[in-house]
Amino acid sequence: MTLLYQYELLGFVLGLLFGSFLNVCISRLPARRSIVKPRSHCSACGHHIRWIDNLPVLSWMMLRGRCRDCKARISWRYPAVELLTGLWFLRFFSDTYDIFAGTANTDLLLWIWWGQHWTLLLSQFILGFLLIGLMVMDWQTQRLPDAFTLTGIGIGFLLTCVQAFFLAPGEGDIVLDTTHQLRLSSPGSFASQGNVFLTGTEALIMGRFAAIAGAALILLTVRWGYKALRKRDGMGLGDVKLLAMIAAFLGFRETLLALFVAVLAASIYGILLLARRQASGNSKLPLGSFLAAGGLFSALWGPRIVEWYVSLLR
Repeated sequence: MTLLYQYELLGFVLGLLFGSFLNVCISRLPARRSIVKPRSHCSACGHHIRWIDNLPVLSWMMLRGRCRDCKARISWRYPAVELLTGLWFLRFFSDTYDIFAGTANTDLLLWIWWGQHWTLLLSQFILGFLLIGLMVMDWQTQRLPDAFTLTGIGIGFLLTCVQAFFLAPGEGDIVLDTTHQLRLSSPGSFASQGNVFLTGTEALIMGRFAAIAGAALILLTVRWGYKALRKRDGMGLGDVKLLAMIAAFLGFRETLLALFVAVLAASIYGILLLARRQASGNSKLPLGSFLAAGGLFSALWGPRIVEWYVSLLR
């Protein structure tokens, strides 16, 4: 049990470090500035941040949220992003402790089992990193940089291909009705070739590609419909790319759940703003932030919720 806590601590610390880098991306990418140069510095006085003042969360607490040189306030967003990323990593490090401990499922080849689970783990880490960053960026600037969305689509699809490589023989195959065997044989041969419609590899890769296209088409249709009715844009293409990115990592069903959660949360938030007279019917909402939050929700609980819902329809 002690080793489990050490493993979770490793995940948390790793998440804090990635969260610190994520803060740099959040601050610079919407303004189209380099995330490499110049060095981290105070936005008020321009002084370079010392290494001792750049420790995730701890430095902010020791400095009491102020710059060491000019005493300007440092936003609470910095430790919040670092903590959220740290907790995200800790969550999945805890869930995958059995992989680290080497307690693999003996029903599958060891290399297949390891390959599948480490690919899924890496996928969840990257998805969380991207979604947390996009959630904050859209909330603050109403921008969703292509460096995150389009790159995320590519990474998500690539990891799906890697996951497909590690499928066990016959795993994920889509077959026709087994009660009606199809005899797909060459001329002169009477040997049945079975009733496999798509292999697991084909089904996973083609299904994920269809999920990306389908998710994008949903929001594109909404965007086109709104523009046709109101004669103005009601949604940016960044939201379309973001939903497609979520589909690249999670698949279509979980993406629909993320969209549902996002629309519900955005509607409640909009109603509250209207009730407080802090917004009007023409006010813009950061839909991308709600989509990113919905993606995080779906990544954590989506498969179980979707399976529960499907079981109600059987």
